[in-house]
Amino acid sequence: MTIRVTINCSLKAGIADQLKTFLQQKVPLVRAFNGCENCSIYFDQSAEEMLIEEQWGSVEMHQQYIQHIEGNGVLQQLASFFSAPPQIKYFTKDVV
Repeated sequence: MTIRVTINCSLKAGIADQLKTFLQQKVPLVRAFNGCENCSIYFDQSAEEMLIEEQWGSVEMHQQYIQHIEGNGVLQQLASFFSAPPQIKYFTKDVV
């Protein structure tokens, strides 16, 4: 069953160019991680907000990825662009 993960991130002012460079380097690694089916990034520049939308094979696979990036320092690098902790939500597709 595919799980959709949304991560809403409030961004610090004036970091857009640095963040985009960081994401260009890191998003391909997310997509290549075991269980990741897709990863897309959206920006609302007027609100300094970013939405990370991912599809994973399971919640456990996403959590394994989070543990991986906690261990290698990437999560801390990403968090340095945020003005507040991100909001992470998990969704499953319904039959409707």
